Amino acid sequence: MLGWALTFLVVAIIAGALGFGGIAAVSVELAQIFFVIFLILFVIAATVHALRGRPPL
Repeated sequence: MLGWALTFLVVAIIAGALGFGGIAAVSVELAQIFFVIFLILFVIAATVHALRGRPPL
């Protein structure tokens, strides 16, 4: 998920540098959405891992 966010961020930077404002704006929005989803899933996974209480391998 984080990889998708970084990919769309790179696409946005390249599109913005080449003057494609519409594509850059859409890519930035997608990167932000994917990053938020990644953060939410990370917090859920960390919470579940902490609540299980099993020691790491």
